[in-house]
Amino acid sequence: MRIRMSKAALLSAAMVLGAAAQAQAQEASGDERNVTTAEDLVIQGEIIYRNRAEATPPVLEYGLDYFQRFEPLTVGDALRRTPSVAFLSDINESDGVRLRGLDPAYTQILINGEQVPGSGADSGAFGNGADGAFFVDRIPAELIERVEIVRSQSANRSGDALAGAVNIVLRDSYSLDGGYVRAGVLHFENDSRWGEVLGAVWGGEALGGRVLVGFNMIDRHNAKDKFSQRFDDNPALGGTLDNTEIQTDVRDGTDYSANFSYIVDAGPGELTLEGFLVQTDRYEDEDSIEYDLGVVANPNILTVNSNDVDINQTSYALNGRYNFPMAGGETRLRLGYAHFETEEDEFENEIEYLRDAVVFPEADRFTRDLIAYEVDDNEFSARLAHEREVGGADLQFGLDYQRKERDIFAGEGRFRNNILAGSAVLDASNTTLPYTGGVVFSEPTITANPGGDNTIERTRLDPYAQLNGSVGAWSWEAGLRYETTDVEIEDRTTATTTENDYTTWLPSAHLRLDVTENDRLSFSIARTIRNPSFNFLSPALLETQLGDNDFIGNPDLNPETAWGLDVGYERRLGRTGVIGLNFFYRDVSDLIEIFNTGLIGSEDGDGILNNGIDDAFLYSARNTGDGEVWGVEFDLSAPLTFIGMENTGVFLNYSWLDSSVDDDFGSRRFNSQAESVLNVGFIQDLPTWRSSFGVTYSQQGDAFGRVVGEEIVTSYGANLEAFVEHRFTERFVLRLTGSNLLDESKDEEFEKYVYFDSQAAQSIDDEYELETETSGPVFQLIGRYAF
Repeated sequence: MRIRMSKAALLSAAMVLGAAAQAQAQEASGDERNVTTAEDLVIQGEIIYRNRAEATPPVLEYGLDYFQRFEPLTVGDALRRTPSVAFLSDINESDGVRLRGLDPAYTQILINGEQVPGSGADSGAFGNGADGAFFVDRIPAELIERVEIVRSQSANRSGDALAGAVNIVLRDSYSLDGGYVRAGVLHFENDSRWGEVLGAVWGGEALGGRVLVGFNMIDRHNAKDKFSQRFDDNPALGGTLDNTEIQTDVRDGTDYSANFSYIVDAGPGELTLEGFLVQTDRYEDEDSIEYDLGVVANPNILTVNSNDVDINQTSYALNGRYNFPMAGGETRLRLGYAHFETEEDEFENEIEYLRDAVVFPEADRFTRDLIAYEVDDNEFSARLAHEREVGGADLQFGLDYQRKERDIFAGEGRFRNNILAGSAVLDASNTTLPYTGGVVFSEPTITANPGGDNTIERTRLDPYAQLNGSVGAWSWEAGLRYETTDVEIEDRTTATTTENDYTTWLPSAHLRLDVTENDRLSFSIARTIRNPSFNFLSPALLETQLGDNDFIGNPDLNPETAWGLDVGYERRLGRTGVIGLNFFYRDVSDLIEIFNTGLIGSEDGDGILNNGIDDAFLYSARNTGDGEVWGVEFDLSAPLTFIGMENTGVFLNYSWLDSSVDDDFGSRRFNSQAESVLNVGFIQDLPTWRSSFGVTYSQQGDAFGRVVGEEIVTSYGANLEAFVEHRFTERFVLRLTGSNLLDESKDEEFEKYVYFDSQAAQSIDDEYELETETSGPVFQLIGRYAF
């Protein structure tokens, strides 16, 4: 059994740590700021389109009002409407952003322009390592002011953004004048459950400056149905059905969040204090029944399984920033501290039948696994930066510091007992125990897994310099960042300490040509980095992690690096519309891949390799070869004014994505990269009736992934969202929205292998599995009132 880290743990950790990485200075002319009134925010008098960002690097900018009419609950929900953003999530969930279809670790998530540290743990099978991954499906959408898709890297940001970056700009105390209340109900169609949404935000002058405070509560519920069929081979090649599994997976919880921002003039400069608190209570309940030969009847029951996880988590962050004039320019000092802790208690009870000739309801064996996962994380961050004019250009230089200390415990315990004949029918969800009928039960003791009790310390010190300017119709930016990273891993299960350090130069350059008042071309080149995952660095031996093969980490891994090219064209359409086309290419070096060391594994049948008798090997990770990623991205966001429909807005974005990498089995795409991403929709405003309605249709292409022991193709059905709203007064609006209206399915095709040679020959020696997951539509009725 493999320890799994829940989405709730990954998300809240990253969210709060992201709050610690605070904003770059807000550029303002004197004291003039654009402050939005609560009435303007709640009552949208016109359709909002993608903003045309004026930055030299290629950036797509979307304000909250672009998403708001579809009432996204989270940032993840909002991002589904933006170009090249894919997810490999369960239905009705949006967790790890896969920009340009790549693994979440390749996408940099920024909050207010600053890096958000990731989970520090791998997600899923090896090959999906996600140290830099950030889960966005618990960030309330109400906290954001806008979202920026940054397609190419600049020197004033951390360089681990091979696929690009998503910058989530949070509201500060200058974002809102007044307040509003948001309240409503959610209906989850799949099991007819109801939930609540409640939030309030206020911003205005107070305490000698400006203050913003907010609170949000969201009931989260997702009831999924899964159906699996397992064959001894692909049925298209004559494989026969071995068993069928029917599963329910219900995830129920409540997310609470609160935030504040205080900005005040202090001496010659401006002081900003910000804080964030998040509390997550979540319970995940999976129950399944497995049937022999696919016959869904009690005499054919193979196993009954109950797998529940109780998640409790508290996180907070405090941050300060001071901007002041100095030496003919402006100096910025930022300090941040963040803490989060999480505790997850999981049990899995399984009852087995048909181990003898007596069928259900007589049980043959009972197994109980207890799994514990605990994290205590502290992070300190700082930035010292200066900006000034030099020879008609704008010069920025600075130093970023980050120190992360994380204690992790991941352990499990098992109780297993064969049940005497004649024992009573067992209930797999029963956790009180003991059972009758001759079962002598003992609650298992949890002990740390290999490598599961450790402390990780990571220190970074990154100087940078960046120069910006313009000449006629040309705008340009050039910069250089020098990243230094020191990692120390203390593994208490093996009493070893592993250290690794590396440095990387990351240059970047951007050009923008304003061909006409409406047309522009952009050219960007930048070098980026992806750090190796902690599991790949740890020297702990993990047995039977890849089929029957073992895995051991490699402390000497170097980070991946990539040179990236972006070439784009953008045209303004009328007053508010915009259309764009972008080509991107990434040349990846020192790609980290799993390889066969040729050494014997713990599960080898006879201790002799390559003789065909239950061969098993020891695998590790290494820097090997290169990879390439490329694609074309199109986006359109505009009113239909040219045909006399100024109250009709349309949007369309489509991304064609591809890549190439060689592994031990041949050439493939980067693991689980979606082949394409499509979003299309419209909004119709009815000014006379003070109403609006709109529809969004989304479709994500297939994704193929391959690691040692398993190959998988993931396919999603189409997703349809719709809303209708009515503006009752200048202060109150009511919206009804529906998502997953087509009852989208997630379909997965698994080919599983025990031995390397079988996989190389594409001869399935374990099983072939088809799994389908559905969840049903979700409806929201949300009211907003401004005051």
